Amino acid sequence: MGKLHFKPYEFLSQLDIATSLIISADSYDATVATSTDFGKLVQEIPAAVLYPSSADDIVKLVNFSNNGVSVPYGIAARGHGHSVRGQAMAPNGVVVVMNSLKNNNMNEIRVSWDPILEFGYADVGGEQLWVHVLHATLEHGLAPVSWTDYLYLSVGGTLSNAGISGQTFRYGPQISNVLEMDVITGKGEFMTCSKHTNSELFFAVLGGLGQFGIITRARIVLEKAPTRVKWVRVLYADFSKFTNDQEQLISIDGMDYVEGSLMMNQSPPNNWRSSFFSHSNQSKILSLISKYAIIYCLEMVKYYDDQSANTVDEELHKMMKGLNFLSGHIFKKETTFVDFLNRVKKGELKLQSKGLWDVPHPWLNLFVPKSSIVDFNDGVFVDIILRQNKTTGPILVYPTSRIRWDDRMSVVIPEEETFYCVGLLHSCGFNDCESLDGQNEEILNYCEKNDLKIKQYLPHYTTKEAWMNHFGKKWKVFQQRKSQFDPKMILSPGQKIFN
Repeated sequence: MGKLHFKPYEFLSQLDIATSLIISADSYDATVATSTDFGKLVQEIPAAVLYPSSADDIVKLVNFSNNGVSVPYGIAARGHGHSVRGQAMAPNGVVVVMNSLKNNNMNEIRVSWDPILEFGYADVGGEQLWVHVLHATLEHGLAPVSWTDYLYLSVGGTLSNAGISGQTFRYGPQISNVLEMDVITGKGEFMTCSKHTNSELFFAVLGGLGQFGIITRARIVLEKAPTRVKWVRVLYADFSKFTNDQEQLISIDGMDYVEGSLMMNQSPPNNWRSSFFSHSNQSKILSLISKYAIIYCLEMVKYYDDQSANTVDEELHKMMKGLNFLSGHIFKKETTFVDFLNRVKKGELKLQSKGLWDVPHPWLNLFVPKSSIVDFNDGVFVDIILRQNKTTGPILVYPTSRIRWDDRMSVVIPEEETFYCVGLLHSCGFNDCESLDGQNEEILNYCEKNDLKIKQYLPHYTTKEAWMNHFGKKWKVFQQRKSQFDPKMILSPGQKIFN
């Protein structure tokens, strides 16, 4: 039986009577704890916080909003709370703390593998963190194929957006590696969906920003897991050579991970994403930054195991042949598969020890078409960011291929076959947010003025017109799906799409 923590709103006492949920006295701590997120930019106090013990508790909550009150209240599912602008909040509504399902042992990670077909999957609760999925599947010698750079995110949370990283060019985003889901719709219906069963709901929910349903289970594609990785970084002073080499690497077979990043005075070689470079190498790179102002770092990884250990170096050498990086600026590292995937955790622990993790994060994540990426570099990286000298955090830029995405899903990407994932992963003091937000706004204005045809990833808009522009030709379908699966517009009010 779930627990409901709440402020004294009339509908909440009615809800408790109607659903037999337990009302707890420590309402203030519960509502305040869920009133902000990783971004620390927005605070929206919910009327109540539900700690469900089963999916049925969530069904009851949604049904009561639909049928038990004169004015429906908003409901937002909260995974790890790693949104940055209030996307998992429910002002004067109810936040559902999904991790409570895990605490009640309702959704264990179940692994299946067919050795003949060499095909496997894991049934995973939507509340589970990807790091737990990794360890559970590795016990069977298996692992998912598509990841995010940070593993302490919930399965339901990343599938509501897309879930991207350096593997996306090869395997697609995480939403392209889901076989089936259990979903509670905005009408309070518990439905199992896949490409062939309740397919409209399936495609709506994947990348649907939480607007159509709450994911309580996902069936994730697995493959045999490698054990180790060869991890290489090379440096460029020329942006065109950097992007050309990235595009070459994602066009050939064999590489398992390709990302890129910028290095400048305000974004140093080592950061919380990974401490890759030795002290002597950092000094070498800093001298390059002094000379060129911006250095572009191409990052690539090749997986291997005991069977392929003797050939991995030769394979990697062949794939890197012809790359036009700065002579002598190649850096190599070997590590375990787990340590590579979980590389960001070390940086998090270091920042936490210094009190620098729970600070505002005015992030800006974009998809930039290949045809616009040089103009983006000139106008954003070289002009706005370098000139203003404000950035404090990693800056990512790496290509992926549209062919790995399914256009039936709700997520919006550029029209071109190749597009770039750009992440401006700022962090700042509480008094500096306005300045960095101003920089983000200047970047978006530049892109619009110059018709770069970007799309926001983890999108945030404040007007309906802006949301319509974001979805473009998908807006009509997005609206229809909302009417079909959440007609009273209950779910994910923090996104402020329909509310």
